[in-house]
Amino acid sequence: MMNTLNRIDPRRPFTVTAQGLRRITLGVVGIADAGGSASLADARHAAHREQPKPRRTTAAPRHVLLVAAHAERGALDEHARQTLAAAALIADTHSEVVLLVFGEFTGDAAALGADKLIELPMFDRRTYAPDDELNALAACVAAYAPAHVLLPDNATGDGDLGRRYAAAADASVATHVVEIAAGHMCTYIRAKSALASRALPEVVLLEPNAVDPKLPFVGAGERVAWRFEREANSTVAQRAIHDLGIDEIDAAQLALEEADFIVSAGNGVSDVPAFERLATTLGAAIGASRVAVDDGKFTRDKQIGATGKTVEASVYIAFGISGAVQHLQGIKDCRHVIAVNLDASAPIAKRANLTVIADAQETIAALDEAAAAARGARATSAALLRPGKLAEGVLA
Repeated sequence: MMNTLNRIDPRRPFTVTAQGLRRITLGVVGIADAGGSASLADARHAAHREQPKPRRTTAAPRHVLLVAAHAERGALDEHARQTLAAAALIADTHSEVVLLVFGEFTGDAAALGADKLIELPMFDRRTYAPDDELNALAACVAAYAPAHVLLPDNATGDGDLGRRYAAAADASVATHVVEIAAGHMCTYIRAKSALASRALPEVVLLEPNAVDPKLPFVGAGERVAWRFEREANSTVAQRAIHDLGIDEIDAAQLALEEADFIVSAGNGVSDVPAFERLATTLGAAIGASRVAVDDGKFTRDKQIGATGKTVEASVYIAFGISGAVQHLQGIKDCRHVIAVNLDASAPIAKRANLTVIADAQETIAALDEAAAAARGARATSAALLRPGKLAEGVLA
């Protein structure tokens, strides 16, 4: 009989946590340094105690660790939070963690481990300005002279920015870092058959899931008023990179795996045209449960679940979906889940961030009416504020 037991690679990197570098192997917590004296049971009990977290340090800073990341809808994603936690965990008592956010940030920087927050709201994910971002990062480095600059190694801008900065500044850099500590970092080599270790370079690009973002302390969280002026004398013709903007397409034509806003119908939706009108009004992609697809209400490419599509939408609204385990697997990575269902004990209610106990059809009609009214009011306000229209609106 074939042995199907999964073997654990002893070279697998550790994860940096508040207790030090740790690795769980067959239920046993391995400790890589002397800092991990606390037991796993102690950590579990501490996690359940609702107590104010202490400041990581109150000593005068002598060194700076700079973390740079892009924000999405005012928040940092999990990978960026892990990178910020890494800086806070490897910082000593005389080190200050500075967070540089490209885009608007409305989160709690202190709770994430930052001592200072620099927010650059002029950089939006909808605009592509790599040269300006590089200049902003370089200016921040010049102002704070950090010992290390940490960025998430991702494909959404941070990894590219880190590589561009390292090349421009001729700085030492490590990419795809899978293990990090105060004295060293590791990355895979030889087709991931071995780990290479070295001292921390000037620029560290961290892979996801190398750090536990849960911190037992908080940072100072001080907001710094920092002004960055873009190149005013740089014309479009002089720039090497041109931003061609974003092509707007119908949300119904967007692949569900790429959709950021999805409305999904289940067996509780009987009026499909009304549901589709709501999706058009909201500008959302359309999904469906397996039951709705099997009934012929939607095509198979709209099915969400273990046997369909796995989605990662920021907002997922489920109308009349009970929430079978296969469907819940398909939406496990969604950020905000809203369920509309008559059954308050439906399985999807346990996954949902908000559950509306109401009839799906009535809710669809009411929501469509409210969304259409709000969109019309916004269009009217925009028209009145156009040049030449303001006076006309006031006189009327």
